[in-house]
Amino acid sequence: MQMPWISQRWACPTCGAPFGWLTCTGCEGDWEPRAVICALGFGQIASQMVACLKDQNELRLAPVNAAAMACALDEARNWPAGDGKPRFDPDDTDAICFVPATAQACVRRGFDHMELVARELSALLGLPLADVLKRASRQDQRTLDKDERARNLSGAVGVVEDVAGMRLLLADDVVTTGASLRECARALMARGAASVTCCALTRVW
Repeated sequence: MQMPWISQRWACPTCGAPFGWLTCTGCEGDWEPRAVICALGFGQIASQMVACLKDQNELRLAPVNAAAMACALDEARNWPAGDGKPRFDPDDTDAICFVPATAQACVRRGFDHMELVARELSALLGLPLADVLKRASRQDQRTLDKDERARNLSGAVGVVEDVAGMRLLLADDVVTTGASLRECARALMARGAASVTCCALTRVW
């Protein structure tokens, strides 16, 4: 079965949507992340890669998911973001952070799935891991529409370490509307981060 790989050449440089390079309806206005890079279109394979890791405790998928993200990031080095610079440049990145699960989700699962993926990605890219974000309990995003997701996450993310001047790569598993990435990027930049580039395993489109 063929993987639904997203070609970075044709992906939206702002929100990472497949085929959104020329014109994109997935992002509106100014996005806080300087670029979003996604590896796979969300479908049967990609959704299973996400769900089996975080909901079925298949921890062996953490390095697999990280490897797919690393491949997408490597490809993204060849294509410009909205600022004209490469969408990803490891030499222009200080650390990797991740969209955290809520404390309740971590207790229920026994781990934070994106922390596991981010640790693997950190090793693959040779960049330090920065565990700098915390997330307050909110309604499950999967049941909400675009506007509801944004309202649900407003003020839910906090920064627990000094990120002033840092150029960060923010990792997540699924980008649907971008609400989680945008809220995390807002929080990081409010605390002085110089830039936030985002990467995810899958993009809903």
